[in-house]
Amino acid sequence: MNRIDLSPLYRSSVGFDRLASLLDSTLRGEQSTGGYPPYDIEIIDENQYAITIAVAGFEQDELDIQTEKGVLTVRGRKADGDKERNFLHQGIAYRAFERKFNLADYVEVTDATMNNGLLTINLVKEIPEAMKPKKISIGHGNKTTIEHRSDDKDQAA
Repeated sequence: MNRIDLSPLYRSSVGFDRLASLLDSTLRGEQSTGGYPPYDIEIIDENQYAITIAVAGFEQDELDIQTEKGVLTVRGRKADGDKERNFLHQGIAYRAFERKFNLADYVEVTDATMNNGLLTINLVKEIPEAMKPKKISIGHGNKTTIEHRSDDKDQAA
């Protein structure tokens, strides 16, 4: 399936214009990378997430993590020092890679750690106070009336 029909969504939604292109690019990107390197996306808490990527054989200085315009990009490129090795069998993939993750609004990367060949990127969703739901209390009190004085009109009549 190459295309998804989102026209029913557009009938009752405003501001989701880029959703179709986002889905298309995600589907295309998943096919082109061939699933390398494998990764997990985990929900830690209500507003905390973690992305874990299997980067066996890569050193920290061979990895690059960047965020720009709501897209988290993780790149890996092996140093040229391994070219002189002579393998009888090479089953560990040391090829360069680039993985992109689209981040929702207000999701920010907090830190990244590498342990036992796994790169873990921690994310948190911090909704600004102005965007959080607010409870509006209904007060009891005296009615105030606004008097309208039309002295000028009464005198003219």
